[in-house]
Amino acid sequence: MTFMPHGKQLVAGQWVASDATFTSEPAHGASHAFSVGTVDQVDAACRAAEEAFWSYGYSSSEDRAKFLNAIADEIEARADAITEIGTSETGLPEARLQGERGRTTGQLRLFASHILKGDYLDKRHDEALPDRQPLPRPDLKMVQRPIGPVAVFGASNFPLAFSTAGGDTASALAAGCPVVVRGHPAHPGTGEIVAEAIAAAIKSCGLHPGVFSFIQGNGHEVGQALVQHPLIRAVGFTGSLRGGRALFDLCAQRPVPIPFFGELGSVNPMFVLPKALSARGAEIAKGWAGSLTMGAGQFCTNPGVLLMLDGADADAFVKAATEALSGMGKQTMLTDGIAEAFRSGSKRVAASSGVRELIGTSCETREAAPYVFETTGDNWLANEELGEEVFGPLGIVVRVKDEAQLLEIAKSLEGQLTCTLQMDAGDMDLARKLMPVLERKAGRVLANGFPTGVEVADSMVHGGPYPASTNFGATSVGTLAIRRFLRPVCYQNLPDDLLPAN
Repeated sequence: MTFMPHGKQLVAGQWVASDATFTSEPAHGASHAFSVGTVDQVDAACRAAEEAFWSYGYSSSEDRAKFLNAIADEIEARADAITEIGTSETGLPEARLQGERGRTTGQLRLFASHILKGDYLDKRHDEALPDRQPLPRPDLKMVQRPIGPVAVFGASNFPLAFSTAGGDTASALAAGCPVVVRGHPAHPGTGEIVAEAIAAAIKSCGLHPGVFSFIQGNGHEVGQALVQHPLIRAVGFTGSLRGGRALFDLCAQRPVPIPFFGELGSVNPMFVLPKALSARGAEIAKGWAGSLTMGAGQFCTNPGVLLMLDGADADAFVKAATEALSGMGKQTMLTDGIAEAFRSGSKRVAASSGVRELIGTSCETREAAPYVFETTGDNWLANEELGEEVFGPLGIVVRVKDEAQLLEIAKSLEGQLTCTLQMDAGDMDLARKLMPVLERKAGRVLANGFPTGVEVADSMVHGGPYPASTNFGATSVGTLAIRRFLRPVCYQNLPDDLLPAN
């Protein structure tokens, strides 16, 4: 059955419209009109979220787990319709959308099972010591408590896993925080149908309708009103450095500042160490080509920079990578705006001094093919712009003159989501020198793999030092993501009957 969007906002359980509308720009298929959210609707959603917090914030982990599983069930019940409109709006292939839907429901269920264990509360207890000298010690109990309503911004490149019911929403709901989502205009129909799934789960679980609201828009007004609303206690965001930094600054400038958990992307440098380069350079080159172009390069973990020692092995690597990438055709980018930004970024790199084009192509529409450039370690160190992310299938090969320069470049890097070591046993000494640097630069360090593909698991960290993210102590993927929306409270000498149940 084909899903026909109605184009309204979900505010406290009611689907409401506004006078202004915007039209979706799908990769293929019919476009649809959607209401533009208003400041008044944002206010109503935030007030409803605050009201809902008095019940949902003090609900049992069993009830919240039931709700998370119900959302997953409702999404799966709409599986075919979600895939149909998602592929139309984004141009992503069906298999990608189906896999992403599985990841979305999987993380909802993971958070549900995790909160039932209770470990996320980090409970601590120091028993009273009434006879301690010179002063007695009171009974102290500490537990993590939900912070209140959370604003979530949907991502352009993940219409399901990082959007309406994605990781930020799921982790906030798991923590006990109502959520107001600002849907991404790149896939408004997909956002709407997932919002319908959440609304159905709210009804089936008998929850306050303010637990979740969904507001769309194609401008900045809704987002600004949301992060500045006095009842919002934190913000989850996945997107560009420019957009994220603007929202981060608004959060910091509030009369009562709030945390902004922004995942802003990175160039995800890959270090190909000498022994690995010599032994299996061609194999690594093919793997890098596949990772670089996966999903038209529209992953925040896309390995956009590759570093290796200059020489004959580097020549062979470049030849193998060029051959692998030359045979890859154009792919549809998520939006016209993203395609334009990719064109602009590619031209900026091509015009940089000391950069040589290895593979050039054209991206005059929404279709993009790979761009690959190379430069020297000296030029990389002299040109900070080369370290700026270009969102799409663009790679820069950096030929460094020796191990000392490789280490110097590692130390010069800004914060990253990932850093990767391609290494063999003979590279261990160099790897040991790099590791103290790389673990300070990235939230995830890989060996002999490729960073595209973020596992949803307890141990995963998807974040990193700024500008990869705005909070180096947090992750937007994995069960630790729940902790972003909790705060510790200490209870001194309180009777157990007054303490939170879970």
